[in-house]
Amino acid sequence: MDGAEFSQLKAFVAVCDERAFGRAAKRLAISPSALSRTVRSLESRLGIRLLNRTTRSVGLTEAGSILYDRIKPMMMGMDEAVSAVGAYQSEPKGVVRVNLPSIAAQIAVLPRLQQFRLAYPEVRLDLVVDNDITDVVAEGFDAGVRIGGQISRDMIAVRITRDLRMAVVGAPSYFANRPPPQAPADLKDHFCLTYKWKSTGALYPWRFEGVDGVLDVDVENVLTINDTELLLSAARQGIGLAYLIEDLVGPFVENKELMQVLEPFCKVFPGFYLYYSERSHMAASVRAFIDFMKVRGF
Repeated sequence: MDGAEFSQLKAFVAVCDERAFGRAAKRLAISPSALSRTVRSLESRLGIRLLNRTTRSVGLTEAGSILYDRIKPMMMGMDEAVSAVGAYQSEPKGVVRVNLPSIAAQIAVLPRLQQFRLAYPEVRLDLVVDNDITDVVAEGFDAGVRIGGQISRDMIAVRITRDLRMAVVGAPSYFANRPPPQAPADLKDHFCLTYKWKSTGALYPWRFEGVDGVLDVDVENVLTINDTELLLSAARQGIGLAYLIEDLVGPFVENKELMQVLEPFCKVFPGFYLYYSERSHMAASVRAFIDFMKVRGF
């Protein structure tokens, strides 16, 4: 059905409802003559009279009654559907789907989740943890979370954490048999646990601040894992050294379960950003989540 056909049917239903061209034209905000031409165009297209007209009244033919009985519920259903969708634009409700890495979920989203739920009880969050880079638009997500440098330039991004820093950590049991490294170059003498991207198979680089700038160190990978939680667990068991975001390992360093080394050399990098495709016609629930997650003061 094209736009003209829909307009004709809408005009026909309005005339049937009001039983008068004048009142129907006022309802549709058009002139009675324009309304009459629209209904006649519908009758011409269908090849049958739908309305019997006199100077004082309008009645339905048998064909008109059949069409009205079929079309009226559909029109009402469409009006109800449009109103229901409009509610999503005006008030925060419904599902917000967000794709994010596990670390971002732990340090940026989960700590604020309870406050968000209290503020917006009718919004349901669907958090999909995915440590690989995902096309959030193609996969049907409302937004995604990634480190600033990983976000495509055609996306809109808002910061949701401060700058972060990497950390090299190991368990006391691991250091019981080896001296802690004093410089990145010393890592050649240590067993290292490295994160591997699932999609590409590439290893996450061990990157440090050297005397001459950024320094990538080739480490001895005794274990590669594509899950940061397992990587952290392996480090806590003393299997080797792990290179993870400082906020993630901080609690284990504080309780002495892990020891942090090479702190002067560990890089600071842009924190996590929440990103999405466009601002226009955004559902109120998505807009509420974005505004709630923003970090002020940057």
